[in-house]
Amino acid sequence: MKSIATILNQQSFEKKDILALLNANEEESKLLFAKSLEVKINNVGNSVHLRGLIEYSNICEKNCLYCGLRVKNENKSLYTLDDEQIDNCINEAIRLRYGSVALQCGERTDKDFTQKITQIIKRIKQLSDNKIGITLSCGEQNADVYKEWFEAGAHRYLLRIETSNEELYYKIHPNDAKHSFKKRIACIDDLSSIGYQVGTGIMVGLPFQTIEDIAGDILFFKEKDVAMVGLGPFIPHEDTPLWKYKDEIPNDKERMLLTLKTLAVTRLVMPKINMVAATANQTIDKMGREKAVMVGANVIMPNLTPTLNRKDYSIYPNKACVQDTPDECANCLDIRMKTINHTILYDEWGDSPAFLEKQRL
Repeated sequence: MKSIATILNQQSFEKKDILALLNANEEESKLLFAKSLEVKINNVGNSVHLRGLIEYSNICEKNCLYCGLRVKNENKSLYTLDDEQIDNCINEAIRLRYGSVALQCGERTDKDFTQKITQIIKRIKQLSDNKIGITLSCGEQNADVYKEWFEAGAHRYLLRIETSNEELYYKIHPNDAKHSFKKRIACIDDLSSIGYQVGTGIMVGLPFQTIEDIAGDILFFKEKDVAMVGLGPFIPHEDTPLWKYKDEIPNDKERMLLTLKTLAVTRLVMPKINMVAATANQTIDKMGREKAVMVGANVIMPNLTPTLNRKDYSIYPNKACVQDTPDECANCLDIRMKTINHTILYDEWGDSPAFLEKQRL
């Protein structure tokens, strides 16, 4: 078997190499993290892009077995932001010099919903004089809807696959008409064809998940040639069916380490993509977002959602920074990034270098 040091000096990685890196012990992981940071700095710099997060609505028609927004969760309080609240979020992003916003919500496909998203996209463009970039994370839609949103002004779209293993997919989603593995992949392909900078991602530390699955996920990112990846640790929610497996998954420290290794290996395999330092990292580790940045992540999503609504956007419980005001969050991030020798790039869209390079070809 090749040593970790030998693998890290390669320019390309086969599945067996990825598996070896994901299985690295604590000492070997230090070599991996040093290399992934070097690769990140050489390809995307020691800077961080911000996406002001607007959690528009927690109403969802899906019933995913891990998510607190699932339609069968009767313990959640439903909300949808009104126009004034949305305008306030946009204006906060402008004031705080966030170059982009990310509009996130539960999955719906009804026309009232899709048209409302179109209106919000246009409103963001209008209020910011077209200066703010727009990432959407609004679930599975048909190609016509994706095209409408793209033409309205959205240019990035995050649709996490959650796992590229079809068998595992149906262990964490119902096997019914609303939850189709093949549909999920078809949507990723549609988004790419339309011209979005496409992002996808996974949860790390799921019940039933193996290291082999995670290696396959990283190869899936590469195969789909995505522009960005968002991944973070699985955090069990008590109002979901997967809660019963909470004692069978790796503990917080183990899941955090595996998440960091997954981020690091993804950075090695895809040096020029954007990668998110998810809030879930900070939820299970107080320094989780900094650690994610130091192994390869270069995007952070500070929350602009009105404080009163944030607790109800509970994909997972005990989310970090729920009570922070936008100013507190902005100041905190600036300080945190300086402590790890990283610079926040304000007033920039922060498009994926991998995507821009592909566009030039």
